[in-house]
Amino acid sequence: MTVARLESVEQSFTQFIEDYTDDNGDFKYDQRISELAVKGEKSFIIDFTDLYSFDMDLAQLIMDDPEGNTSIFTTVVRSKLRTRDPIYAESLKRINIRYRNLPAEIQLRKLGSDHIGRLVMIHGIIVRASSITPLVTRATFMCPVCGELNHVEQSGQTLQKPQKCLACDNRKNFELVPKESVFLDQQLVTIQERPEDLPPGQLPRSIIVELKDDLVDVARPGDRITLTGFIRILPRYGRGGELRTFDLQIDASFCEVSGRESELLELSVEDEAEILEIAKDPFVHQKLLNSIAPSIYGNDYIKEAVLYLLLGGVGKDLEDVKIRGDINVLLVGDPGTAKSQMLNFAAKVAPRGLMTTGRGSTAAGLTAAVVKEGGTGNFVLEAGALVLADKGVCCIDEMDKMREEDRGAIHPAMEQQIVPIAKGGIVATLNSRCSILAAANPTLGRYNPYQTIAQNITLPVTLLSRFDIIFILRDTPDSTVDGEIAGHILGLHRDLTSSLGPMDIQLMRKYISYAKRIKPRLTDEVIERFQSFYVQMRNASVEGGEASAVSITARQLESLVRLAEARARAHLREEITIEDAEGVLNLMQKSLEQVGIDVTTGQIDIDILYTGKPRSLQNQLQKVLQVIGEMERVSGSVKETDLYEALGTDYGINRSEGARLISVLMKDGTIYMPRPGYYRRTD
Repeated sequence: MTVARLESVEQSFTQFIEDYTDDNGDFKYDQRISELAVKGEKSFIIDFTDLYSFDMDLAQLIMDDPEGNTSIFTTVVRSKLRTRDPIYAESLKRINIRYRNLPAEIQLRKLGSDHIGRLVMIHGIIVRASSITPLVTRATFMCPVCGELNHVEQSGQTLQKPQKCLACDNRKNFELVPKESVFLDQQLVTIQERPEDLPPGQLPRSIIVELKDDLVDVARPGDRITLTGFIRILPRYGRGGELRTFDLQIDASFCEVSGRESELLELSVEDEAEILEIAKDPFVHQKLLNSIAPSIYGNDYIKEAVLYLLLGGVGKDLEDVKIRGDINVLLVGDPGTAKSQMLNFAAKVAPRGLMTTGRGSTAAGLTAAVVKEGGTGNFVLEAGALVLADKGVCCIDEMDKMREEDRGAIHPAMEQQIVPIAKGGIVATLNSRCSILAAANPTLGRYNPYQTIAQNITLPVTLLSRFDIIFILRDTPDSTVDGEIAGHILGLHRDLTSSLGPMDIQLMRKYISYAKRIKPRLTDEVIERFQSFYVQMRNASVEGGEASAVSITARQLESLVRLAEARARAHLREEITIEDAEGVLNLMQKSLEQVGIDVTTGQIDIDILYTGKPRSLQNQLQKVLQVIGEMERVSGSVKETDLYEALGTDYGINRSEGARLISVLMKDGTIYMPRPGYYRRTD
C-alpha cells in the first residue's frame, strides 16, 4: 500500500469516526472512544452496516484486506484516545478493532480459496473448545554472552528467535525473558454447521477458529454463535517438508452468542403483525392444534401435549431453588401409531430442535464427551445432544432400547436441567435447559391394559416420574375409526396438499418464537382452581385410609402450572385464565387415567409412576411379609405350605394370588429360599 493510499484510508476512517451520526443524531463512534476509558475496554467495535452506509469504498477495502487496514485504524483510535485519556491510552498494550454485522453471511461449507485473507461472517455451533493458552506477540530474548535484551515481533506458528545479538553478534542460546515479553490470551474453538443449515444427506462441516484477547471464553460448547473474522491458511507438513495443500482457519474479529436467553428467530415487523392478527382469532388454539403434524389423523390429546411442549412454561430462578419451565412428554404405544412422526415434526418445528434415537445414543453422546485434543494432548469438552438442544427441544425415539448406564445420564438433565461432568480431570456443569419429547415401545410389542405402565415398559420409575405427561397410544380395532384413518392415509397418497394445516411450518416456528417471549402470570382464580383440584385429589387418598392410593403429588401440581403457562402463551396472553386451567386439568386427568390407574382397584394411583407398584399391591406384599416375619420368630424359616395356609386363614389370599405375591418379593430380593420349599426374609 502506497503512502498516499495509507493516508487516504487513515483520513477516511478518521472522518467516519468524527462525522458518523446515528438515528438520534449522536456521534456514535466518537462517543464510543470516550467510553473505552470509562468502561476499561480494549476493543473498538465497528458496526459494518454503519460503515457501509457512510463510506462504501472504505467498507469494501476492509472486506478485501482486514488485516492490513486494522493496524492503521488502531493508530487512529489510539491517537483519539490519547487526547481524551492519555494515561489509559498509554497503559493499553493493544487496542483491538472488531467488525460485526457484515452485509452478507457465508455458509460454512462454502468457505474456500476465494475467501483467503478476506473478512467473512458465518453462523455455527461450538462443539469443542480448548483451554486458554498465552500467545506471545512480542518476544524479548537475552543474549547469554553480553546480557543484551533483543526484541522480536512474533507472527506465524513458530517462535522466531533473533538472527544475531544487536550488541555482540552472538547467534545462539538466546533465552526468552517472559517478564519483558508481551503475551495475550488465545483459545481455539471448533465450530460446526447448524443442523438446520445441512443439505440432505450431508455430514456437518467444521472449522477451527482462533479467539484472542478479550474474545476468549465468550462462548461455551453448545452455544450458537455469529462469528466475524478473516480466513487464514495453515501449512501442512509431510515427510518431505511443507505440502502444497493448506488448512483453513478463521482468525476471529468478533464473536456474538446468538440467543443465549433463547434461540428465537429474527422476526420482521410484518411477521409480528401477522402473528398478532392470528392471535386475535378466538379459535387460535384449535388452529395451532390443527397445524401440529396435520398429516397424522386424530391423536388430539397428544398433539395438544406436543404443542405445550414446544411453547414451554416459564422457568423461575429463586434464591434457594430453580424451578424448570420446560415440559417433558413421554409417548408409549403400539407399533404403527405415528410416534416417530410426531417426534420428527416436533424437532422440525421447534426453533431449536434435535432428534436422536435410544439405541444410537450413548451417555457421552447425549451429555458431553471429554476428548483428547490433537497436537497439544489436552482434554477438551465436546457437547452432546442435550447440551446442544439447550433452550430447545430434544426428541429421543426408542427410549426403551437405551442401555441402562446411558439412560442414567438423562436423569439430572430432566429435572435439574444441568449436565454435570467429572472425567479426564475436567469437572464442569453444562446447561441443558431443554424439553424432552420421548417415545418408547411396550416390552412385549403391544401394550397390555391389564398391567401397570412400569410392567409394560422397561424404563425405571425414577425416569417415568420426571415426565410431566405420559400418553399411551393403543392400536385397538374400531370399524368407524379404522375407516376414517384408512380414508385419511389413502387421501394423502392421492393428494399431497390435502394434509396442509392452517399454518405452515415456517409460520409455526415464528409463532412459537414470538410466544416464548411472553411470561404469563397466575391469576387468583386459577390458583384457587388448581388448589381445589389438588386438595380434592389428595383428600380422596385420605378418606380411603392407610390402604388408599396417593393420586397426585406436588410434582404434578408444578406440571399443571407449566402446562397452563404454555396454553396462555398459545393465545399470546399475559395472564393465565380459568379456561387455560380447565383445559390443562382435562389433559392431566386424561394422562393420569391412562398411566396412573391401579388395574386391580380402578383408582388413580401416582405410586405406579413413583414406585412401579400400585398401593393395593404394596399393601398385599406388606401382609405377606408380616406373616413371614411372625412365622420366622417361631420356626426360623417358613415352610411354603404353612405360609399359603396362614395367608388364606388370616387375610383370605388364595394360593395363586399368594404365589404371585411371593414371586414379586423374591424378584425384589426382599425374601429368599434358604432351601427348596422354605422362605426367609433378607436381613
